[in-house]
Amino acid sequence: MRVAVAFDHRGVHLREALLEALADHDVVDLGTDTDAVRIDYPDKARELGEAIQHGDAERGILVCGSGVGAAIAASKMRGIRAAICHDVYSAHQGVEHDDMNVLCLGSEVIGPSLASDLTRAFLRAAFDGGERYVERLRKVAAMERQMSDG
Repeated sequence: MRVAVAFDHRGVHLREALLEALADHDVVDLGTDTDAVRIDYPDKARELGEAIQHGDAERGILVCGSGVGAAIAASKMRGIRAAICHDVYSAHQGVEHDDMNVLCLGSEVIGPSLASDLTRAFLRAAFDGGERYVERLRKVAAMERQMSDG
């Protein structure tokens, strides 16, 4: 699977653990690799979202300090279904039931070991495809279209 990863200046602290967990995947690395310069999470969310929208990646992992800002920003993009997950159940269930395509993590909330576990759970999961889940996603897509201009 082709996976885009992006980190802001605080999220970079999980970078090495995530790249190691992604060793068996084709990684689109959108940076950053240092905390020396402030990188705003909305900029990284946009880069990662565009990589998915343009077909350069199937899924993405976006890391900021708490994961909250990353999830908010990424979810503003059409077709991006991002969620913050700090437990394994949510990381796989979000894909299985909600077709989540971006996992958001907080480097100030979880450590490298849990980040690796969450990454593996997220990438091993597959969308269930059941009618009730598909219908819910149709409603979400309709919301994106209808509310795009506020």
